[in-house]
Amino acid sequence: MHNQDRREFLTNVGSGMLVGSLGAGLAADLGISSAYADESNDRLTFGSLEPLVAMMQETPLNRLQPTLIEQVKSGTELTTLIAAGALANARTFGGHDYIGYHTFMALTPALEMSSELPTERRVLPILKVLYRNTDRIQQFGGSSHEVLRRLDAHKHAGLDHAGEQLQAATRVADVDQAEKIMAAMSGEPRERIFNAVQLPVQDEANVHRVVLAWRAWLAIDLVGEQHASTLLRQSVRFCLRDTESRIEQGRPAPELWTLLPQLLEQYKLLGQPAGERLGDDQWIEELAWTLFQGSRQQAADAAAQALAAGYAPDQVGEAMSIAANLLLLHDPGRSKDDGGDKVKGTVHGASVGVHASDAANAWRNIARVSNHRNTMASLLVGAYHTAGQSPHVARQRWPLKMDAVESMEDPQKLLDQTDAAIRQRDQALA
Repeated sequence: MHNQDRREFLTNVGSGMLVGSLGAGLAADLGISSAYADESNDRLTFGSLEPLVAMMQETPLNRLQPTLIEQVKSGTELTTLIAAGALANARTFGGHDYIGYHTFMALTPALEMSSELPTERRVLPILKVLYRNTDRIQQFGGSSHEVLRRLDAHKHAGLDHAGEQLQAATRVADVDQAEKIMAAMSGEPRERIFNAVQLPVQDEANVHRVVLAWRAWLAIDLVGEQHASTLLRQSVRFCLRDTESRIEQGRPAPELWTLLPQLLEQYKLLGQPAGERLGDDQWIEELAWTLFQGSRQQAADAAAQALAAGYAPDQVGEAMSIAANLLLLHDPGRSKDDGGDKVKGTVHGASVGVHASDAANAWRNIARVSNHRNTMASLLVGAYHTAGQSPHVARQRWPLKMDAVESMEDPQKLLDQTDAAIRQRDQALA
């Protein structure tokens, strides 16, 4: 006789709950009723959220949005749907698939957009992002091609200095060791796991590396602290995959491996509390222009000097955000059409300024929620990441069509003109 362990039992209960919540007929139509018949014991499952997570993976696309609408009508909160989408994404892709992790990074912003819309329209961003999520999950292979598997925390308990150990493992692409460390931390408070994960995240200036970590942190509030390790494993596995690529291509170790500890030690940033000094507008603007115009090494050093002089961390973060915005304002856009929405003159997608702004936002916010060591380190790496890119943009800000703006006093007229500019793909006017 086969004896089920508790986790396997809950998995089967979850699949039964899903069939019950959808109805046997609809579940059969959607192909969900037998989706778990051949599960292995190491399948990662999510307790009470498992039925919705499975629905996100298995529902045929042409039935997804009607199914989601029925869930909303029956009382399921939009936050719960996004939580299920986040867990389905993490389990399927594990931070490996380019479109997959971009979709994960869009989940919490979609929820924020939803909260700012009139009540009758709040579901629209949710339907859109979850459609994209399920579409990519099914292209990837759905539940039969899941990257993340269940980890056994009991086998790896008692690891100390998890952040340093995790960093060492990711630097040599040791997947097994990195997963053991994450398993050992799986029952820890989310703050400890998050702070440990920041050490490998800080090893390289990569927009996806840092934004994925920040979006994972935001999503923990939705999925529950018990699933924090699952979401943050995405970042660890992204770092591991990044290292594998670097080794295969014969690229040298990133400069940050030596520069970051050097600056932390040189300016004694870990031996003193964060300052509270506030700079005036001129001070912030001068630091922003240093980050915008300087080399990456100069920018990191300038940020370290400011922190050592007692300026509050968010003062450095504000300057970093302004510098990233300057990159966007100086970006002339694409020199030619590049397919789809990426038309000549736009900075849609992977432009210098857009990526810089995304990265600066993530580094700045990570600094706000981290321990002291990671607050200092995130701002230095963020300054480094933002800088060194001005040669890729114009020397002067891109001219705006201010003379074409019909009215600044009439909000509705301004919105209508903005809408028209966007539809006509007139970025300067928009």
